[in-house]
Amino acid sequence: MNVVDWLLDGDPGIRWQVLRDLTGAPPEDVAAERARVEHEGWGARLLALQDADGHYDGGALFPVPPAEGEPGQPWTTTMHTLQTLQLLGLDPDCGPARRAVSLVAANVRWEHEGQRYFDGEVEPCINGRTVETGAYFGVDVAPIVARLVAEVLPDGGWNCRAESGSVRSSFDSTICVLDGLLAFTRANGPTRVVAEARRSGEEYLLERGLFRRKTTGEPARPEYLDFAFPYYWRYDVLRALDHFREAGAAPDPRMTDAVDLVRSKRQTDGTWLLDGVHPGRVHFPLDGEVGGPSRWNTLRALRVLRWWDGRR
Repeated sequence: MNVVDWLLDGDPGIRWQVLRDLTGAPPEDVAAERARVEHEGWGARLLALQDADGHYDGGALFPVPPAEGEPGQPWTTTMHTLQTLQLLGLDPDCGPARRAVSLVAANVRWEHEGQRYFDGEVEPCINGRTVETGAYFGVDVAPIVARLVAEVLPDGGWNCRAESGSVRSSFDSTICVLDGLLAFTRANGPTRVVAEARRSGEEYLLERGLFRRKTTGEPARPEYLDFAFPYYWRYDVLRALDHFREAGAAPDPRMTDAVDLVRSKRQTDGTWLLDGVHPGRVHFPLDGEVGGPSRWNTLRALRVLRWWDGRR
């Protein structure tokens, strides 16, 4: 079995993206496979786990009852589950998606100060992800976008600790906001202020080679070089490269070391491994064993390299 066949032996959420990004399949075949996400596999399982009032695991960000004595962060609540449904490519216009999102909009409130879910709260990393899923699922999130574009820090990006006085951006917060602004642009068309904010955040990452400290050139964090999935709010090199690919950006020489890192992780059988998972409660695993072949990482790495090699 070659790598593409192995990928096509996975969940519908992976299969339709393989058809679209790696095989050049006709659009009608891609659409037919994507339509299976709501009925089969991980997408159908996640839709079925929604609480009757629209919450996942009882909360927007934190579960109810709270998780105590568990490692890591619970990934089972509304924010993380909506992001996962988006990553699977659930058709936002299908009936189950519309019902799920309307329940969230009507009933889910942020733990911060009880804000309505799609009004966002105060942290840019949270608001960026809320914009991303809201725009994807057809919700008006323009007020959150206006807040985000006004919160660009002097070095070009964003930081969730800005509310506490931080004036230095973080890779993690910046990629969350960039993903959100990209989704908003796709849903609503380009505007000057959003385009400027996106360029600012992209430059923040590019000036650092997508993973280095600007001051020393050393990797900012070792975990940025490991590819975990799902990534939730966390940053890594593969996530950043896939963002630039998705945005239709031209390859930039400042990405070269990051692309070389992706190439170096390819195994002799043509797959990429699951380097790790972010610890915390999950509904169910979305990939293989840590240290084993990863369909998600293989799909994302292959399409990044096709974009890089094809556009240079």
